[in-house]
Amino acid sequence: MAEYTPLVMPPSAREFSRKASIVGLGESDYQADYRAQRKPPEGYEPPTTEGLATLAFERALADSGLTRGDIDGLTGSFTYGGPPPAELASLLGVKPRWNISNGNIMAGPLPVVCAAIAEGKADCVAMIYAVNSRTAGRVFGGATHSGSNDPGEGYGTPPSYYYYHPWGWSSQAAHWAMIFAHYSMKYGVREEDLGAVSQQVRNHASRNPNAVMQTPFTIEEYMASRYIVRPLHLLDICLVNDGAVCLIVRRADMARDMAKVPVDVTGWGEAKIKSSKLDVMVRQQLRPQLEEAGGQAFAMAGMSQADIGHFEGYDAGSIHLINQIEGYGFARQGEGVAFCQAGEMDLTGRLPSNTEGGNLSGSYMHGWSQVAETVRQLRGEAGTRQVAGLQYAMTSLAQTDQAHPILYARGEK
Repeated sequence: MAEYTPLVMPPSAREFSRKASIVGLGESDYQADYRAQRKPPEGYEPPTTEGLATLAFERALADSGLTRGDIDGLTGSFTYGGPPPAELASLLGVKPRWNISNGNIMAGPLPVVCAAIAEGKADCVAMIYAVNSRTAGRVFGGATHSGSNDPGEGYGTPPSYYYYHPWGWSSQAAHWAMIFAHYSMKYGVREEDLGAVSQQVRNHASRNPNAVMQTPFTIEEYMASRYIVRPLHLLDICLVNDGAVCLIVRRADMARDMAKVPVDVTGWGEAKIKSSKLDVMVRQQLRPQLEEAGGQAFAMAGMSQADIGHFEGYDAGSIHLINQIEGYGFARQGEGVAFCQAGEMDLTGRLPSNTEGGNLSGSYMHGWSQVAETVRQLRGEAGTRQVAGLQYAMTSLAQTDQAHPILYARGEK
């Protein structure tokens, strides 16, 4: 009987560092699925979360060289519906002795899985995330939001104070717009300056054959794109697409004799806004939470910012990527956009960032595809977008009210 564990972030403890390694990776075909959905061929049937999850799992299993019998742990995270744990295990043909079935963000499940492995609850866990936002026709904010989970009504945004509905803020795009409006006023950063961030991320995506959006654009084209919430343009806001990711995580001492280079999970952190959300989010750019969570992760890993050679930040909005680069101390406050304009986020810069195209151009897998890119980079499998000589990397899932960084290292074979 599988054990069901609530999704609670484990402590950022040194004894959990490097006890688990990512040894398998599988993703669905984001680009091909997106194109098919925009122009459906004859007989086209949209993907289901079950089908996407199965595809990602099969690819991860093949990538790892393991068998179904090696999998003794399973996590299933599905946004907008998916099979319950027992049904998912049956679908994949595995028999887990440990299981989590809740949580749809990477920052939660991955540290929980690593801690469970360190505590002996499982030796090899398949982590699966699948989302069908585009097929379901999810609406992000605006007057059409319903808050319903009924696909027939369209997936809306819950009418809660999380999104400040009483003031017309019915989506996170409104948050990013307010943040940048304040940032622009405080530091003198123009719209076209911020455009360099989306442009840099798109340039990375142009090297990724699985990225949804691959065509580079000029700053003039950026400025000509329509506003979503002024002063943010279409190219400042994340994609909406279907897809799935599977990571296979194994006990570190069992990961050294495998075909692929293991990727060790070395540290993580968590910090949430406790009060005055508008002040912390807009005026402070989530800086206190980013500093606190980053400090936890670096202390756990025994690392510093200087060690990090690749960064994947949760770019639901372009300004939010800058929030994270500044908040974790890679650039000084107010200088993150200039950091990008100077080429420091490019492959040969100080901090190559969102090299698969991020949420802005690559795919919107709520942070999961960015962990997948980190695995590829640390293995040396990123092709023309490979960061040379990479040993240490960082991902960050930072929502509007919390920060969840994770640190990684290229493991030993």
